[in-house]
Amino acid sequence: MVGKTADKKSGAGAKPGVDGEFIAGGKSKADGATIACVYALAMTVIPAALVIKGLPMALAPGVAIGLVMGVLWFCAQMVTTLGVAKGRNAARTALFLFTTSQLATYGYATYGYLPADELAAADRTLITVMAVVAVGIAVIDGVRGLDRIDKLLKTMVVGATFMAFVGILQFQFALDLTEYLVLPGLRPNGTMSYVLERSNFRRPAGTSGHPIEFGVVCAMTVPIALHYALRGVDFGGQKKRWWLCLAILAVASMQSLSRSAILGLAIAAIFIVPAMAPKRRVRALWGILGFVVAMRVMVPGLVGTLLSLFTSISVDPSAESRRRAVERAGKEIPEHLLLGRGLGTYLPEKYGWLDNQYLGTLVQNGAIGLALLIFIYLAGMYCAFRARLASKDPRIRDLGVTLAACIAVPGISSATFDLIGFAVATGYTFLLIGAAGALWRTVQEQPGGIPRLLPTTAQRPRRLQRRQHRGSSSARSGKASDGSGKPGERAGSATDARRSTRSSSTAQ
Repeated sequence: MVGKTADKKSGAGAKPGVDGEFIAGGKSKADGATIACVYALAMTVIPAALVIKGLPMALAPGVAIGLVMGVLWFCAQMVTTLGVAKGRNAARTALFLFTTSQLATYGYATYGYLPADELAAADRTLITVMAVVAVGIAVIDGVRGLDRIDKLLKTMVVGATFMAFVGILQFQFALDLTEYLVLPGLRPNGTMSYVLERSNFRRPAGTSGHPIEFGVVCAMTVPIALHYALRGVDFGGQKKRWWLCLAILAVASMQSLSRSAILGLAIAAIFIVPAMAPKRRVRALWGILGFVVAMRVMVPGLVGTLLSLFTSISVDPSAESRRRAVERAGKEIPEHLLLGRGLGTYLPEKYGWLDNQYLGTLVQNGAIGLALLIFIYLAGMYCAFRARLASKDPRIRDLGVTLAACIAVPGISSATFDLIGFAVATGYTFLLIGAAGALWRTVQEQPGGIPRLLPTTAQRPRRLQRRQHRGSSSARSGKASDGSGKPGERAGSATDARRSTRSSSTAQ
């Protein structure tokens, strides 16, 4: 009766939604993925320099949405009727531990005296970090199913493509659209334009806060655009739009004139190309070569300038600045080795730029904070690879290696710039870690359970089975032979004793 009633209520036009429930008209309800999509668009469409009016501190719209996601996640954990996941997850555990270390560092730093500017920076940085951590955890528990994960990742690609398009206009035509993107209720916090110069080229930032951040975010989303373009080829569906997004993101990454962006693209290729089929792998390598040649033809001097960033690194002023930063950090680290001097208290304007997130974390959060920051990246990649290994669905397998490649981009680039100091790059990094955790949850909820990482005896290679069989056969033949008398006698007497005991117990 209940089933029939449900069928009548669903109607003829109903379509199955998330977790098998029927939704009228095939429209899915708003859930964690919906809010995460809004967050992704807010981070990339709204210029990074805009903050909310009327607040005592500079709070960006994306940070506010992240805090709201944290509150909604906490409320959803209190009930069991909203479909939010609960329970342990590697990425979730890593984010919780990272949050604990940040709170411990903040308490340690504010227990003593801090100058007013450093205290304000510590407060602002803590709120920002809590917001992005809340985003990651909300995505892990609130984005359920492959369709919703796809929705979030596609929205991330669209948002990053818009930012990349704005950057291309800045690079090619010196046209800055960020001046026209000031929304009501927001105010600029500093300079709105971020178009810099390097080697007679304009360095665009799009809607982000800096050209380095712009290039890293574009490189971070290139693998996702490639994944959906190839999925359209293999399984049908839209593919032209994703090829267009891929081209825009790749061009913008090159035009950022950033070592971090080029390094990120190389890292992504190292992850993705070997995972392809042999024929596709060859086509991919030819495609990369053709793209470099096309960039050399369309923008003369661009490829040479990018190469000089690596070949002349010994005389580059930015590289020399990073070397001096290591010397400055070396004086701070021994004084606060475990918990650091305080989150956000190492002000660049006051103490100098570090341009290295790992070094900055070691200074501000200590060895514990650095270890947990690395653990976040590793946990996200573990979830992505674990989902790839445990699933037989080719879409999930390809998406697993794609997310691992995306997380590796900020993981490596953190050694070349201050990642957490830039809101867009930080927000996208935690979105990707959350998506990896959500993908692993999706695979864990598949019917039939999770297959073992190590094969069972029946699944082991035949050569190993034959070797084990020969070893067990020789062991049995050695025990059975009683050439010396003693082993055979002991075995025979033990067998006779067991038989006599069994017969006596039966008689009783």
